[in-house]
Amino acid sequence: MKVIVCIPTYNERDSIEETIRGIFDLNREELSVIVIDDNSPDGTSNIVEEVSKAYPDSVTLIKRERKLGLGNAYSAGFQRALDLGADLILEMDADGSHDPGDLPALIDSVSGDVDVVVGSRRIKGGRIVGWGMHRYMMSWGAMWLSRVILGLKPRDVTSGFRCYRRNVVQQLLAAGISSGGYAFQEETLYRCQQYGFRILEIPITFRERRLGSSKLSWKDVVEFFKVMVRLRFRGRVQKN
Repeated sequence: MKVIVCIPTYNERDSIEETIRGIFDLNREELSVIVIDDNSPDGTSNIVEEVSKAYPDSVTLIKRERKLGLGNAYSAGFQRALDLGADLILEMDADGSHDPGDLPALIDSVSGDVDVVVGSRRIKGGRIVGWGMHRYMMSWGAMWLSRVILGLKPRDVTSGFRCYRRNVVQQLLAAGISSGGYAFQEETLYRCQQYGFRILEIPITFRERRLGSSKLSWKDVVEFFKVMVRLRFRGRVQKN
């Protein structure tokens, strides 16, 4: 089985090496990494190229000419993972918020009739470390709104720590994802739910980033609301 972890980056030079090494420290031979870098001014791609020398057959770097957004980066990474023959495709942050030690649980939970596994902060056993009240309220509002508007069943719909079966990603990309930004997470869950894929949540601990700063902007917030409304009124699809 081939398992590929997709990691989008923009100005993550302080944390990307630790993230990549943490993945390979798991000593799971099926694991590979794709880093999608949006021309980070801080030279993140140079760090990836250097650390990849230790894992020459297991790290792929997609260097893009400009910042195109989180969702767009994941779509590019997912397509490359399919091209490389991945059986399972994961998404993960580069900033240390997601613990590589949780990857085996995500991977191993894709079994039987489970198609998508979400690393959840919002179910029993899941938790968030290091957030202030403002961040809690923003996150809670986004999740509540998207669950109400789209009828999403998972509790943690904004989580960016996930594992998908190959056929799920194939169908998502074939149908087209309209969001290039942070609403990508809600839209993909919405599509998966409509297609009838089974989604499982498992608990994780999410830690606020220790280095760098959040990339979330007001433009992303506006796009999020637009995507929610568009999906609600024009995003119906046929189930499998």
